[in-house]
Amino acid sequence: MEIAFLLGRLLFGGYFIMSGLNHFTQKKNMTGYAQSKNIPSPEFAVLLSGAVLFVSGVCIVFGWFVTIALLALIGFLFVVSFTMHNFWKATDPQSKMSDQINFMKNMALIGATLLLLSIDSWPALL
Repeated sequence: MEIAFLLGRLLFGGYFIMSGLNHFTQKKNMTGYAQSKNIPSPEFAVLLSGAVLFVSGVCIVFGWFVTIALLALIGFLFVVSFTMHNFWKATDPQSKMSDQINFMKNMALIGATLLLLSIDSWPALL
């Protein structure tokens, strides 16, 4: 079971590390998308959210400040789901489908993150 937990935490944390890095490598495109969703200070929002994702992912992988990292991810996912992936407002069918998929993915990630909050002990890797 310890191997499954280690592998799961590497995959879960790695997902957020890669998502965070994507905010920096795709900053121009993500800023444009955030702007299209009327997010205030879109470039700052992209960079801040990228940092939250990256740092939280690293914390999950290494077992550092896990509760804080998980709570930060829940906050991020909740806000982003209702502001960036509000499929119920989309009029274009392709945009609606894309936003609905991302909204549902984020709801599943929130569920998984809530489950991870119930784990009492996360051994540090380093």
